Amino acid sequence: MKSAALAPLVLTAVLAGGAGYFAATQLQSGPAAAAAAVASGERKIKFYQSPMHPWITSDRPGKCTICGMDLVPVYEGDAGFSTDGSVVTLAPASAAVIGVQTAEARASSLQRTLRVTGVLDDDETKHRVVVARAPGRIEQLHVNQVGAEVAAGEALATIYSPEILSAQRTYIERIKAGPSGFTASEQAAARERLLILGLTEEVVKRVETTRIPQDSVTLFAPFAGTIVERKAYPGQYVERDTPLFELGDLSTLWFIFDAYEADLAWLRVGQVVEVSTPSRPGETFTAPITFIDPNLNETTRTARVRVVLDNTSRQLLHRQTATGRVLITSPEALLIPRSAVLHTRHEPIVYVDKGGGAYEPRTVRTGRAGDSDIEIISGLRAGERVVTQGALLLDGQAQLAHAAGPSPGPEVSGQTSEVSTAIAVDAAAITPLALALAAASAALAADDLAGYQKVLPTMSAAVHQSGSIHLALMPLAEKLVPGPDIKTARRAFEPFATAVADAAKAAGLHTSGVVRIFQCPMTPVLGTGRWLQTTAALRNPFFGSAMLTCGDEVR
Repeated sequence: MKSAALAPLVLTAVLAGGAGYFAATQLQSGPAAAAAAVASGERKIKFYQSPMHPWITSDRPGKCTICGMDLVPVYEGDAGFSTDGSVVTLAPASAAVIGVQTAEARASSLQRTLRVTGVLDDDETKHRVVVARAPGRIEQLHVNQVGAEVAAGEALATIYSPEILSAQRTYIERIKAGPSGFTASEQAAARERLLILGLTEEVVKRVETTRIPQDSVTLFAPFAGTIVERKAYPGQYVERDTPLFELGDLSTLWFIFDAYEADLAWLRVGQVVEVSTPSRPGETFTAPITFIDPNLNETTRTARVRVVLDNTSRQLLHRQTATGRVLITSPEALLIPRSAVLHTRHEPIVYVDKGGGAYEPRTVRTGRAGDSDIEIISGLRAGERVVTQGALLLDGQAQLAHAAGPSPGPEVSGQTSEVSTAIAVDAAAITPLALALAAASAALAADDLAGYQKVLPTMSAAVHQSGSIHLALMPLAEKLVPGPDIKTARRAFEPFATAVADAAKAAGLHTSGVVRIFQCPMTPVLGTGRWLQTTAALRNPFFGSAMLTCGDEVR
């Protein structure tokens, strides 16, 4: 470095509409023509700015570090390119400290794993309840335990029933009386009654042949299956239609789980589900979804989903808890990592990497969320990079900057934060300015605008006595304002305080004990701002009581 100018600073802003046209008109003259104009006594150049990426500025001609376009001179009296103060800028070192990482928005298939919990139950279409067909007393149980496997037609229980005995005697009497005593319809009604009371066709025929009534009836299994519930005991008196056994077919089991409304958009009949149970650790049973209940439970807002599992080997247990995993792949969509989306405002936002250390908050409309990615419906384009780590810190800095008030404009935020180390700094000449700056910092840290306004003339006057660096400090000192409020005063103060602190450091005032230098990594204007104090206790002038102890001492 060979001039008393300031080093480049990344502006906290994005390009506004119309900058392209303005850039074209500026580029016609070019940096060489601008330098010649200065030599001939024309308007003075304040700084050079990228027309396509206006947060890129420099104190000398050069190229944009992002697009390679020539930097355009901004003259005194011009505002430069329009920018949006919502953009957050970080120096490379600051981005590394907070761990900023980015990822590209890409078109791809969304992957999601839906994990569910349900119960294994028997096939409802093959579930039967065996009941007493007539009142009586249970004389004998042929199957007396739950879980017993029975064959079709196997005896389950024998019941003594006076009503059945009476019905048989009535039928036998009508058979004996013949057509002369009872009509054919009356005989048929008596026979039908025996079948209704639970006698089988075989037993009825035996009664017709032997003309000997039986005082008990035997209940048989309607099909081959497993006894899943027993309510019958020997000697128990039962009424008509009393449930005695429940029989189920456990050769297939239904895995039934509840799916929430939001998950129903992902599910469809035919999707494969991986089912696992605590009783078979390490084993997975797979089967497709066969049914999704169209009725939603009004209380839980869920719908039942069914998966039919083969259980001929009886590895799965009836009514046990099981977990399912549904692997889902959606059609191609624009995706970004889920960690990139922030919900700190009324709408979801992401921070887009604009290059050169600038990050733009962007409102997006999100769709379905996958395991690690989320669908973006609008607000982003494929190929743009979004911040996936450190976005919350960026958002905090952006909101703090917004709360601190409007930016004074490119004249302040477009200036550099460091004095060139090539300039010799006279410690004795800069000491009065350093002490005045420390007093101003103390006033702003105490939220004392009136106190700051009293120190401001002394501090401005000290700039002229600061030796060889006064030319570098003057553009920043001219931007110092007493108000109208403390937020505006702070934003103008930050670049000036940082430059003076850097000069004090170059002069070694912090090592000689004249002042102490402090630094905050999240200031509203520069991103990283510095100031001077004569006391050891950290007091941040850029935030005051809102964040009084934000920062660290520079050794």
